[in-house]
Amino acid sequence: MMRHPFAVACVLSLPLFFSACREKEVTAYRIPKEKDAAPAMPAASAPAAPASAPAAAPAGAPAGGGNAMASTPVATASGSGLGWTGPKHWQDKGAGGMRKGTFAIAGDGGAAAELAITAFPGDVGGEAANVNRWRGQIQLAPVAPDEAVRSIERLEANGLKLGVVEMLGTGPGGATRVLGAFVPYEGATWFFKLTGPDALVTKEKAVFLEFVKSIKPAGK
Repeated sequence: MMRHPFAVACVLSLPLFFSACREKEVTAYRIPKEKDAAPAMPAASAPAAPASAPAAAPAGAPAGGGNAMASTPVATASGSGLGWTGPKHWQDKGAGGMRKGTFAIAGDGGAAAELAITAFPGDVGGEAANVNRWRGQIQLAPVAPDEAVRSIERLEANGLKLGVVEMLGTGPGGATRVLGAFVPYEGATWFFKLTGPDALVTKEKAVFLEFVKSIKPAGK
């Protein structure tokens, strides 16, 4: 029997057709869910402050730059220390923190002054350095060491040697006066610093001088 050429060609091409289909068959894969992304690396932190950073000088202490006091931790003097008698119109705030004592003085029109008492081991840099630190607190330029020492008035009371200074400068409220006394005693230096408006501190000067003359070793 005579086969039709077209039919024969179709039959012969079927294996090639199915083979080609198999070659192009798409294979599907199941991809597992991605795990959570790795956490972002933390930002670099700022450098830590040096362990030996300078300690700020406490209120009432003779603070300022260029001295051992400004570059070392502050330690207060220990021991029995000194005693004193406060004027009746000064409000005794007592001791607290770095202070051995505090007095508040009220003036006219709401003016207020404060006397801070502190004590630290050693001479805290010496007399000239102490004078210049107090000058710096009221915006005054430092003076030469010999000039600073000459500005000290010398007193003696109750077996103690006292140095008294007075200076006028500028504070937050304007013209500011400082009356200060420092007393070396048993390896430490005690500081008595009255600070306030010029007019009020000037008015209290005689009272302040009587106060420092009352300073004596505790228990005597």
